[in-house]
Amino acid sequence: MTEFFQDPPVLRNQYDDDHTLRTYLRHALPRDVLAEVEPDLRRFGQRVVGDLREMADDCDANEPRLVQFDPWGRRIDEIITARGWRQLDAVSAEEGLLAIGYERKHGPLSRVYQFAKLYLFNPSSGGYSCPLAMSDGAARLIEVHGDEALRRGALARLTTRDPHKFWTSGQWMTERSGGSDVGGTETVARLEQGGYRLYGTKWFTSATTAQMAMTFARIQQADGTSVRGSRGLSLFYLETRDAQGRLNHITIHRLKDKLGTRSLPTAELSLEGTEAKLVGQPGSGVRNMSTLFNITRIYNAIGAAAGMRRGLALARDYATRRVAFGRKLADQPLHVQTLADLQVEFEAAFHLTFHVVGLLGKEECGQASTDESAILRLLTPLVKLYTAKQCVAAASEILECFGGAGYVENTGLPRLLRDAQVLPIWEGTTNVLSLDALRAIEKDDALPPLMSDIEERLASITHAELDASVQATREALRRLRQYAAQTVGEGPEAWQTGARGFAYSLARVSIAALLLEHAQWAAADADDGYAVALARRWCGRELAPLIAVDAAERAASRALALAQPLSVNHALARQAT
Repeated sequence: MTEFFQDPPVLRNQYDDDHTLRTYLRHALPRDVLAEVEPDLRRFGQRVVGDLREMADDCDANEPRLVQFDPWGRRIDEIITARGWRQLDAVSAEEGLLAIGYERKHGPLSRVYQFAKLYLFNPSSGGYSCPLAMSDGAARLIEVHGDEALRRGALARLTTRDPHKFWTSGQWMTERSGGSDVGGTETVARLEQGGYRLYGTKWFTSATTAQMAMTFARIQQADGTSVRGSRGLSLFYLETRDAQGRLNHITIHRLKDKLGTRSLPTAELSLEGTEAKLVGQPGSGVRNMSTLFNITRIYNAIGAAAGMRRGLALARDYATRRVAFGRKLADQPLHVQTLADLQVEFEAAFHLTFHVVGLLGKEECGQASTDESAILRLLTPLVKLYTAKQCVAAASEILECFGGAGYVENTGLPRLLRDAQVLPIWEGTTNVLSLDALRAIEKDDALPPLMSDIEERLASITHAELDASVQATREALRRLRQYAAQTVGEGPEAWQTGARGFAYSLARVSIAALLLEHAQWAAADADDGYAVALARRWCGRELAPLIAVDAAERAASRALALAQPLSVNHALARQAT
């Protein structure tokens, strides 16, 4: 009897193998731009399954460790990273993974090119996409709010292609007193010897090995007091080491033992007189920092789309190799349906994410209209929160596609799920971002421009096979508009109660319009029925599952959430309505 061994899944060139990316770029880019960037993307698509994947595997096999003392007892707090991690740092510079977005060779489309490359890189980055996200955010922040010295120094370092000059940036916001609620920040900045020095503890600092970081602190007045709450926060730039290579009055207490992203060094540390530079005006920290957060949230969405795509690539190939019950998985109708559903979820995430990337490019190049800027403000939290949740669900389903092998660590598959789980947490949790979307609606009046944009896209759809899908999307949009008008009138408690469902629904309807528009183009451009089938699948689901938010319903929710008593009469009254 011949002993059986299952063949593992194989990854091919991740550009050539990605129908979604290639057709999107053909739709979004002028022919001359596509002709220029496509050879680089194709080459890189092969590299991410070659030496870059080997570097990422080395990162996973050799997690960072903290050496606090040298052999003679001196405190050094040295974080040792994998050889693969250091190699990926050099690759990031050489491949222009940040530089492309700031060279702006292709104007606003430079961001589309850059993020297409980051999308290919992310699943083979060993977590290095995280410091790149924070570095890109810091670069944009300095470009907008920094002074000339920071632009000549830090910005040039962040956006260089020279690996010997290349820097990355950390983002040191989280303290024990608050995560997303940065208003609880306790770190203070004191004017000492003509400059600011920071004192405080940062409970969670990602990419702690970066050469610089952006952080919050409260400027301490001469009498020792400081303004409390988020209005008292100022933004500071610091370099982690001095000219002699010594830590800048920073003590690293420990590395965090995390569920996922384990190759990424994340530390708890104290600032003990750390030299820092004020960025922007005192007290404007939260407002200025939003420039950085907008970038990192889009990176989060790219990571979600890329993670779903990598898992699907593995699952699809495995389906052509694995035989069960006498047939390959690729020939099993139910398994095919499962993969199809996953593909629809991935495509939805992809199209919404790259739509936001396109708006970002226009905004940065001064080519966005007032309405487009408002839409970008609203879609940024929506794309982050929605794609993150999609990715976690998809990763779980993808592991199931491999049966028991999906649960075995050295297949590399469980990492898909462990690393996905951070996506709804980083850069604002789902609820925090849902409330941020409400702020965009209330303060920036961003809902009418988005709804008008969706209506205009739907009006351009003429393909007969898409008529029912267009009508379903219009009906969902009508319900969203009605819900928003009614809920605002019921007050902030009602508005906030329904914020999550409203955010999900608004994301789904936005995706529907984008998929329909892409399907219209694909059908006309190349008689491509794939995009038509995709759009119809998406629009065939419930696009706007909104919840009741009246006072009685909120009382019932509170009872259920806290496992508190609820009168029978109250429960029956809710059922009757």
